[in-house]
Amino acid sequence: MILRSLLFVPADSEKKLAKSKSSPADALILDLEDSVSADNRPKARALAREFLKDQNRQSIWVRINPFGSRDFVADMQAVVAAKPAGLIVPKPDGPQDLLTLDAHLITLETQAGLPHGTIKLLPVATETPTAVLSLQDYRSPPPRLAAMSWGAEDLSAALGAATNRDEHGEFLFIHKMVRAMVLIAAKAAGVDAIETLHADFRDRAGLERAARLAQREGFTGMLAIHPDQVEPINAAFTPSVADVEHARKVVAAFAVGTGVASLDGKMLDQPHLKQAKHVLALAAAFK
Repeated sequence: MILRSLLFVPADSEKKLAKSKSSPADALILDLEDSVSADNRPKARALAREFLKDQNRQSIWVRINPFGSRDFVADMQAVVAAKPAGLIVPKPDGPQDLLTLDAHLITLETQAGLPHGTIKLLPVATETPTAVLSLQDYRSPPPRLAAMSWGAEDLSAALGAATNRDEHGEFLFIHKMVRAMVLIAAKAAGVDAIETLHADFRDRAGLERAARLAQREGFTGMLAIHPDQVEPINAAFTPSVADVEHARKVVAAFAVGTGVASLDGKMLDQPHLKQAKHVLALAAAFK
């Protein structure tokens, strides 16, 4: 399943959890980490567990606290038996952390009577300097890896940076570089790349630009921190009518069986055909 929009929902808020059930987001991320205070985490775990028991059409994930933290084990014990689609893993130092996490999950899945591998993993793979230097190691993907995303805020703090954006609101070079590395690492691992969130939820125009750019570059979806961000993200990652029509023309141009073709005065070769088929497959998936 391709996830275009993944909406964070603070797991300690009954109101926001209830509202999220009607969201058009392809996936919900019940958050036990940054949006929940330490004192509220026991309540958040209980609410997340109950929410998971009443799963609806959406793919429901849980963002746990970082591996090795005080809350990590409690988070795992609270939600695994309720069978989320997967766990969002913050601040891993590399795929070796996911290997250790896999061992924990095997034990908990066994206790819950779930098949091993039921719970997938989606790391936010750039939140520490060590993590950035470990991105190439995802070429040998760890078990359960479903997709990869990246984050700018924690990395900025770890680097001691004053900000992660320039005066025009664009990511600074170091963050653009890390973003590109995540996209390449995800494709090398054979999984989808998920664009990071657009923090200013009131900036719809900026969100639309960021989402369209991510889609053009090869990201398949994007994180959302506010319900109003979901529909623009879904639109950006769904092929438009014009995209589909062009893809059909490209496929038709190759219908005679040649290795190359021409369309509207331009030469086409096999990468163009592959891309056109990908667009048509996406359009069919989101009907």
